Amino acid sequence: MTTVQSAYGNKSVNGLLTGHSQKTEEKKDPLGREAFLGMLIAQLKHQDPLNPLEGTDFTAQLAQFSMLEQQFSTNDNLKSLLGATNAKREDNLIEYIGKEVSGTAETMIVKEGKVSGGQYTMEKQADVSISIYDSKHKEVCTIYAGQRNPGTHAIQWDGKDNDGQSLADGTYTYEVMALDTLGGYVPVRTAFSGLVTGVTYENGTGYLQVGDNLLDPATVKRVWQTAQTETGAGADK
Repeated sequence: MTTVQSAYGNKSVNGLLTGHSQKTEEKKDPLGREAFLGMLIAQLKHQDPLNPLEGTDFTAQLAQFSMLEQQFSTNDNLKSLLGATNAKREDNLIEYIGKEVSGTAETMIVKEGKVSGGQYTMEKQADVSISIYDSKHKEVCTIYAGQRNPGTHAIQWDGKDNDGQSLADGTYTYEVMALDTLGGYVPVRTAFSGLVTGVTYENGTGYLQVGDNLLDPATVKRVWQTAQTETGAGADK
């Protein structure tokens, strides 16, 4: 009985190896298929002939290998789904071009020392200061804009930190603090509207080009077509 179990085990391993070799060659993972198969084969080769691997133990190890294969298959499927989702998202962004949008922008892009984006709107005069943060929400620069009249204002920033050092390319967020003459808070809005003229990708993230600003599609609140841009019956998206 023992000899039959050992022969069955070797035959099963050979079948696994044959099927495995027929698959498309993939990058080896030292903690994946290759490592598990290597350990399993070494165990069979060096087992004691008088005390071979028990059938139940071998079956359990085969089950472990089957689970490992399923995990790799699941990972491959998830990568395929992610790729399809990203491709669809890119197609959706292109559909915004030529349309009017309104959204909220609290980001600025630094690229090769140039800064794009950044604005705010107030309904009354106030003393304004602006805090700029990096991707880890660490404050890197504070701008004291001084007294500003009601209306929309672009943020004037040179892409440098408080010590005058140029910051790395990337996406930065900002917060605007506005106080009246009595020290009370003045509401500030970073929402704006405009025509989407293109799509820009920065650090793998897509943004809508609206004038001099880059708008995160996730913040878009309304989409419409004006009489000058619509090609059919326009409607809110």
